[in-house]
Amino acid sequence: MNTVRESCRTARHAGGFRAGIAAIAFATLALSGAASGQMPAPIGPEVWGGYTQNQLDAAYDQNFWDNDPPETGVRGTALSNAVRARFGEPLRVAYGPSSFERLDIYRTHATGPAPIMVFIHGGAWRGGSARGAGSAAEMFMEAGAHYVALDFVNTLQNGGSIMEMAEQVRRAMVWVYNNAASFDGDPNRIYVSGHSSGGHLCGVVMTTNWSDYNYANSLGPASVPQNLVKGGICYSGMYELYPVSLSARRTYVNFTPEAIEQLSPMRHINLLNAPIVIVHGTKESPEFMRQSRDFAAALEEAGKDVTYIVGEGYNHFELPETMANPYGILGRAALQLMGLEPNGANR
Repeated sequence: MNTVRESCRTARHAGGFRAGIAAIAFATLALSGAASGQMPAPIGPEVWGGYTQNQLDAAYDQNFWDNDPPETGVRGTALSNAVRARFGEPLRVAYGPSSFERLDIYRTHATGPAPIMVFIHGGAWRGGSARGAGSAAEMFMEAGAHYVALDFVNTLQNGGSIMEMAEQVRRAMVWVYNNAASFDGDPNRIYVSGHSSGGHLCGVVMTTNWSDYNYANSLGPASVPQNLVKGGICYSGMYELYPVSLSARRTYVNFTPEAIEQLSPMRHINLLNAPIVIVHGTKESPEFMRQSRDFAAALEEAGKDVTYIVGEGYNHFELPETMANPYGILGRAALQLMGLEPNGANR
């Protein structure tokens, strides 16, 4: 098992998981001035250009402006639009009977059946979209892989059922497996990734008993092998739902005993049969960090093939942007998991 702390360097520890966990320290960065990203109120007389001394100091202090909360949603939309402007619209396909069950396929130009990365967006189980998750597509396409972003129902649309969300995501995985050839994909090289609530659903996919998973709907019956997924990257996710069910999220998520039991990946580690990467940033909430640490520790104790990565200095919303960078924390991990090289060097 690998434990990795990522900033400008990578460290590997064989058998040193517990020591690595104990060594992680969390600190709060306190900076002078306001943290709103707005010019502070004037104090004293103007000294230059209409600024008072404290305003001029702030204008030349990059740390002051770094405190402005990042508009990652705006950036994600802009970056996804830029990818579509360069490569065209993705192939939009229905994978299930409801209007929510759609997926976007960004096809690589690599020849021959190509590996597939399926992405499950986050949004607190109540938001997000496949269209807003297109920014990472270019990295995979250029490396010779297809990128598939999923849409599915959310809890504001279905009365709070995460069971239905999980079922739709599983149905999408089955569709990708059975229809990979239709977009020159390799059904034997399917990988999955997800962020936040999508990281939770990624964990659900990775711990699904596919051998017993069968369903029939308007698209026809389907069954898949237990090794459907060849690897996964779960980042900033939740893997044991009981403490989450006690939080304010219970006001819009129906955390039934059945949902907590069936959809807590921590409780189904025995079903995991592929390499998994667990990632979180050091500026995430304490519970999101703990959930990742505990899940990774449990996976290691069970003898599973797990890599645990800590993103130094990243918050919950910034970390996903590294998936679009082949040398970023998530991008590097994804390509390594899939056995690919950046920019098509593997073709």
